Amino acid sequence: MSRHVAIVTDSTAYLPPQTMERHGITAVPLTVVIGDRALEEGTEISARSLAQALQKRRPVTTSRPSPEVFAAAYRAAAEAGARSIVSLHLSAEVSGTYDAAVLAAKDAPVPVRVVDTRMMGMALGFCALAAAEVAEAGGSLDEAVAAAEKRAAGTSAFFYVDTLEYLRRGGRIGAAQALLGSALAVKPLLELEGGRIELREKVRTASKAIARLEEIAVERAGSGPVDVAVHHLSAPERAAVLAERLRERLTGVEALQVSEVGAVIGAHTGPGLLAVVVSPR
Repeated sequence: MSRHVAIVTDSTAYLPPQTMERHGITAVPLTVVIGDRALEEGTEISARSLAQALQKRRPVTTSRPSPEVFAAAYRAAAEAGARSIVSLHLSAEVSGTYDAAVLAAKDAPVPVRVVDTRMMGMALGFCALAAAEVAEAGGSLDEAVAAAEKRAAGTSAFFYVDTLEYLRRGGRIGAAQALLGSALAVKPLLELEGGRIELREKVRTASKAIARLEEIAVERAGSGPVDVAVHHLSAPERAAVLAERLRERLTGVEALQVSEVGAVIGAHTGPGLLAVVVSPR
């Protein structure tokens, strides 16, 4: 890595491998535990395997990277020539990943700025890309951090899940909210708000929920230049249809990516997830 500012993120950014390679971004993996097996996201467990485990009701949990794993990533970046590092991570409201990075940064061989983006999925990925673009242009550590924080402030993430049960099991949404959705037989639309997963709307059917997801994305995108990502878990057809509808309706799309989420986010949302990330440039 020849540039002076290195970019580190974590595996929940769900950036395509070729994109990370092209921009010199390093992703530190989180871990998924199925039964008594601990598996690294992105290398040791696929979204399909995770979905199968959930459908069989096998016990599934997730865990943050250790500070030692972050320390190794920071050393590698320094040895490759980086004079400073921006370390961008999923919301500290839902994971201890940020805290582990902060611990590792204290003893890193070069200055490390750890940023809680309060995002996840490509909402985090777009932040990492914003920082990487500044670093590639010769920007400073402060400039790369500012670019990531600006992108995070303007980015929105909305998602539909077939059931709130997986979020309830993982403690990512309150039991009362989960019970409400189940009792009323509604389909929940959720959003990232202040780094937390919040119930935005309750819709009666899956088709109406997905149509509403499209409307929310169009409203939030406006007419300016915007990057969009559509995520899913075991719902490729739904994702493809939604992405095509957004391509037709959004005039300022710079990039529109469709991808299946990895095992960590999938463990907390369950199969059937459909999400849209809207990130103005």
